[in-house]
Amino acid sequence: MAGLSLLEGVRVLDLSRVLAGPWSGQILADYGADVIKVERPGGGDDTRTWGPPWWGDPADRMSAYYLSANRGKRSIAIDIAHEEGANLVRQLAAEADVVLENYKVGQLAKYGLDYASLSKLNPRLVYCSVTGYGQTGPMATAAGYDFAIQATGGLMSVTGEKEGTPGSQPQKVGVAVADLFTGVYATTAILAALVERGRTGQGRHIDAALLDVQVAMLANQASNHLVGGIIPQRMGNAHLNVVPYQVFTTADGHIVLAVGNDGQFARFCELAGHAAVAADARFTTNSARLANREALIPQIADWMLTRTTQGWIDLLEPHAVPCAPILTLPGVFAQKQVVARGMQAGFDVGADRPMPTIPNPMLFDGQRAMADQPPPKIDEQGDAIRAALAAGTGWPAR
Repeated sequence: MAGLSLLEGVRVLDLSRVLAGPWSGQILADYGADVIKVERPGGGDDTRTWGPPWWGDPADRMSAYYLSANRGKRSIAIDIAHEEGANLVRQLAAEADVVLENYKVGQLAKYGLDYASLSKLNPRLVYCSVTGYGQTGPMATAAGYDFAIQATGGLMSVTGEKEGTPGSQPQKVGVAVADLFTGVYATTAILAALVERGRTGQGRHIDAALLDVQVAMLANQASNHLVGGIIPQRMGNAHLNVVPYQVFTTADGHIVLAVGNDGQFARFCELAGHAAVAADARFTTNSARLANREALIPQIADWMLTRTTQGWIDLLEPHAVPCAPILTLPGVFAQKQVVARGMQAGFDVGADRPMPTIPNPMLFDGQRAMADQPPPKIDEQGDAIRAALAAGTGWPAR
């Protein structure tokens, strides 16, 4: 299908690799921006080799990880450590609207590719630097990895089974959320800077730090601490502020029960055959349930064992009591709602099956935002881009 053209005419030079920066570049490509990805000769983006699983023939295979964050881009291999390569980047940056990079603080200045240098060539340039810890502060030069950021940013302190549970320890989230959220925050900042540039004619240097994003992501947990002095602890799948709001074991598996208000709790108890519990003064309000969590949860745990997961869903969903099965990925992509929403797509690349991709989740007037070109092979468009630059025709046309 043809991609959306919301950002038609916006030129993005993507010097980033791995996840946070490429994720932002992919979002911009999904919205119609023209994204040129600069990669190091030979190996390219680190994640190209992060397999298995792989896509393609052994000679030019790409990892599934790389495929997840690089659709809609063109690729050129450039060695920025050599002046000839750095000059190619300068030529592209002079015509670009946006530069995305995630080098260590100060590293690109050695090649004259930092914001101070490139903004002299192109004062309208929106330059986004993605790092682990930001451009300033005592840890500015430290390398930042999602796992470490989840640890130092507090997320792991509130994730995992309760302290004292056999085998419990702090847990990371199952996907690289600090990287992914930083990519999303970086994208919103880039778009805001482009809007401002439309008024002022001036670009901006955006400082996007994984640690800052991770701290911001603590949201209500951080607010609970700053307002009330609470130090949140690991609670497994329970909720700090809402009860009952956790995973329960059923007759054949597990279910998420997410009761969000007192009316839902009363309906749940009635449907479960225990209306008297909802009338008990210890449990009539959420505040009371929080105070008496230890008395309530074992009772509910016993009730949940009396039906299968699907049995509970069939009972509760028609009465607007929030609940859900816990699906594996095959179940996710077979789920009728996911299928109906088109959250699995593919590119026809002449193989025996389409190259899989997970589309951008945003719809605009019912149309899915997704770039219409697959992730590029390393230097796939390099010759054409170099030829256009040599001809002096400006930003290479797609």
